[in-house]
Amino acid sequence: MFGGGGGGLDPRKMQQMMEQMGIDIDEIDAEEVIIRTAEEDLVFTDADVQRMDAQGQETYNVVGSPEHRPSGEGGSAGGDTVEAEDDASDDGDDGIPQEDVEMVAEQAGVSEAKAREALEATDGMPVHAIQHLSE
Repeated sequence: MFGGGGGGLDPRKMQQMMEQMGIDIDEIDAEEVIIRTAEEDLVFTDADVQRMDAQGQETYNVVGSPEHRPSGEGGSAGGDTVEAEDDASDDGDDGIPQEDVEMVAEQAGVSEAKAREALEATDGMPVHAIQHLSE
């Protein structure tokens, strides 16, 4: 229907057009990609990742099949997730996993008590707690 043949655009012409428009694409040799949401972590361990820079605006393309994990289960630290779940059951009465308290205390360089207070103030979100302590 559109010019016969099943080809599409010639890759060299496509590259030339993208260069003319100021678009640069690089392959990234990623070992792991984690997309963290409030409900879950999407962990890509064998993903193809491309970075496209179009006039200063970077866009990342991740292609692969993620493993779905409950949020806060840990990611690239390489720990055994079963142990992390068991450790998480050692919560205080505030429902904040001890693992999170230890991580925030270590990252922010504060006591576990201060780390727990920051986690309570940020609804148990470790990243926000670390940011809160760094302010």
